[in-house]
Amino acid sequence: MASRAEQAARGGPPNKNDGASDSQARHRTGPASIKPPRWLKAAVFIAACLPLAFIVASLASDLLRDTRYLGSNPIKEIEHFTGKWALRFLMFTLAITPLMRLSKWGWLVRYRRTFGLFAFFYACVHLLTYAVLDVELSWAEMFEDVLERKYITIGMTAFILLLPLAITSTKGWIKRLGAARWNGLHRLVYAVVVLGTIHFFMAVKKDIREPLVFAGIFAVLLGWRIFMWQRARVAARTMPDVPPSPLVADR
Repeated sequence: MASRAEQAARGGPPNKNDGASDSQARHRTGPASIKPPRWLKAAVFIAACLPLAFIVASLASDLLRDTRYLGSNPIKEIEHFTGKWALRFLMFTLAITPLMRLSKWGWLVRYRRTFGLFAFFYACVHLLTYAVLDVELSWAEMFEDVLERKYITIGMTAFILLLPLAITSTKGWIKRLGAARWNGLHRLVYAVVVLGTIHFFMAVKKDIREPLVFAGIFAVLLGWRIFMWQRARVAARTMPDVPPSPLVADR
């Protein structure tokens, strides 16, 4: 199992307990029951690119062969498809910490940044589809939409909050900001998932089954964190010498 210092280099912030011995780290987080295969990182990256490959192939087929894979309104279909994948990758990002806590697989932390960056990537494709294909780079129309259409206002706010998280995801920014400030900034992800889910609710208008599924999953992931934070506070009051679990502290 990787040390906390190694985890910080792979996508998590440094922790004040980094100087602890490996035996102490194992005592806190438990031994890893398996080691990831070497090909897993490449497989995760390829799998994360598949939704984009599907969109590109479908669009090319519709334009060249008139297959209608993207339906009668391909622009809206691409917007909804990429927006949903942005939310899915945010969901995967938030699921890493509970999975580490339950499985004791500390190596999972390296995929938190990967999933977070892919969430930002699909959010960028979502926004570019709207800006380039929907309003055809009409800045006046975009500005009017942001001011007058609430779901676009909410979606744009979510994207703006996601932007600094993507920028500061590098090891250099983790070192510049330090653990406390980096963690504090990256808790903006909770606001992003709430705003993104509301944006999805308002965009679909009638069929809200998918937004409800996303809302339910995010509620479980955020509820778990609230429960663990509350339990850590109670433990800190009763046993002040026991440090909080780094797996709970890091997003």
